[in-house]
Amino acid sequence: MTTTLDPAAQPAVVLRPARLSLTPKTALAGRLDGAWWPRSRDLEAELPALAAALDETWGRITRVSVNPSRWPVVPRTVAVAGHLLHVGWFTEQDPDKLILLSYTVGRWDLLVIPPETEPAAATRLLAAAATPGSVLAAEALMASETVIGRSIRDTLGREATWEDEGGACMSPYGYPRGRTALPLPGNGWR
Repeated sequence: MTTTLDPAAQPAVVLRPARLSLTPKTALAGRLDGAWWPRSRDLEAELPALAAALDETWGRITRVSVNPSRWPVVPRTVAVAGHLLHVGWFTEQDPDKLILLSYTVGRWDLLVIPPETEPAAATRLLAAAATPGSVLAAEALMASETVIGRSIRDTLGREATWEDEGGACMSPYGYPRGRTALPLPGNGWR
């Protein structure tokens, strides 16, 4: 039995815009040219939107290089707007970086923000990676964000504990200190 597929009957693939920040064109060259925050770890689904966003600003992207430790499947090619994007992988490459190549324009290195990253952290990383002249590598940015994110979570946790335990009336160990937050007769408050 043969099956004939009619391309007109195929559902159109809707590309959601790539979540991307690029370093502005300046004389200050940095280690990264920006950052990309994919929505999933599916390169075949994510690369077309990235290439479409970059084709108009950087020129036609022809090759992509990734570290396979962050991507469950690395396809050899991905169909992108009428041409094939060749995908390669190298275990020596920084796992948090994507390398893009173009025959006409050159090479760009993008920080890849994991899809499961919280929006606030992703926003910080998108901004940091697009800073002109930055000497921070992808690995350093991700490590810094881990520390910053942990610090923010710890601070928020301590504030919540402070409020839940009665604020200044509690010892750091969660025991009442024998003081009250309300003025009572006899303690000098009227």
